[in-house]
Amino acid sequence: MEGNLNALTTIFTEFYYFVTIVFMFLIHAGFCTYEVGVSRRRNHLKTLLKNAIAIPVVTVTFYLFGWWIYFAFPNGPGITGGLIPAPFSEPWNPLMAAHLSGVNANETGVTPADALIWHRLNGVFWGAFLLFSITTASIISGSVIERARSGAFWVVAVLIGSVLWILDAAWGWHPQGWMVKLWGYHDAYAGGVVHAIAGGAALAFLIVLGPRIGKFRPDGTPRDIPPHNEWLVTIGLFLIYTGFWGFYAACNIPIISPETIAGQITGTTWTATNIYLAPTTLSAITFNFLMALAGGMMGGYIVSKGNPYWTFSCGLCGIIATSAGNDLYHPIQAMLLGAIIPMICYKLHYYVERRFKIDDAVGAVAVHGYGGFLGVVVAGFMLWGQPSSPFEGFAHINPLGNFAGAVLMFMLGFIPIWIACKIMDSVGLLRVPLKVELEGVDFALNQAFLASVREVGDTEKAMIK
Repeated sequence: MEGNLNALTTIFTEFYYFVTIVFMFLIHAGFCTYEVGVSRRRNHLKTLLKNAIAIPVVTVTFYLFGWWIYFAFPNGPGITGGLIPAPFSEPWNPLMAAHLSGVNANETGVTPADALIWHRLNGVFWGAFLLFSITTASIISGSVIERARSGAFWVVAVLIGSVLWILDAAWGWHPQGWMVKLWGYHDAYAGGVVHAIAGGAALAFLIVLGPRIGKFRPDGTPRDIPPHNEWLVTIGLFLIYTGFWGFYAACNIPIISPETIAGQITGTTWTATNIYLAPTTLSAITFNFLMALAGGMMGGYIVSKGNPYWTFSCGLCGIIATSAGNDLYHPIQAMLLGAIIPMICYKLHYYVERRFKIDDAVGAVAVHGYGGFLGVVVAGFMLWGQPSSPFEGFAHINPLGNFAGAVLMFMLGFIPIWIACKIMDSVGLLRVPLKVELEGVDFALNQAFLASVREVGDTEKAMIK
């Protein structure tokens, strides 16, 4: 590295992203706790493992091909250009490992410029995006509890976590993404890029999967299946709030020089930027994150008439609903949008449940899907005319570009996952058998556990005699 300032900047950036990864891992502690709290006692273990095993499954597949997709596909390809060579993101490249030096003799696929930066930052950048990937998959997990086969969910987790979301990130989140260039698409903290696509995928899964046994009465009206343990749900959601801080921070570049952005930002002051390399600050997103959370919780409390589950869920929805524009909103805007959009999503959840018999066990389609979609659309109006990027020639933020982007994100999750679920359903791999669902998906594990307890107890009683 050239000069002490560049060296310190690189080392600071490396540590910054490492810390965001640690924070984001709390999201998955939250998801596991939350889903176990929602599921009924006879389904706890499988619910926990179904979500937890998505972590290693998505990790491996994101290493093998997900990271490469982000760098290779910003042009479409075929919309603003072709595939972009990205050797440093190929799993066989030395920079996708413990590369501790410059270019070695006989080393192919690594330039001196690549080695200068990527041997320190590749792993932490990859790790931050990996946690986005696992989060996108885990959003779907809670919706389908108590009746989906674990293997079916893991297939969907790989598709959404290592292919589909990272493809839409290349299009609408990459600084050179074609949606940013041509449409002026703006989604600074991934309301559409992560949440809308996950909501679309969850809705597709639920349509094919069908409701839990007993969810709907003979006349078609829904029964309430309340959370088994609202304390666990509360703890889980607060862990997700905490992990979301890391999520927001990881959507920023902590410090960068104007020269790095091809001179498009005038002046010599180093700055933090959003994912599009436009200037922002952690101060700005702290105001807006907390105000959006506050608005969501208050709105949820009002619309649900004090239901704890929806009070906390709407708090999460408030953050998601403002994520597209939270780099530019005024805090009062973030609070108002964070209150209004979750109230709409709450109403939509129950309308869709009654009208279409969709059994979303945790309301993920509403909180993430509808919240992310509406948040992106609203950002197009609220930020109309603002630059989408510091680069010259890019379209400005506008309602049509963000609306088209929101539709694309939602459908990119919905259509492929609906096809995958239909295929798995046709061969009996999507849903557990009726007997298993009635007994509980933990039945076999519970019987083995009880048999072991009885055997040990009988042995101890025999020794007493």
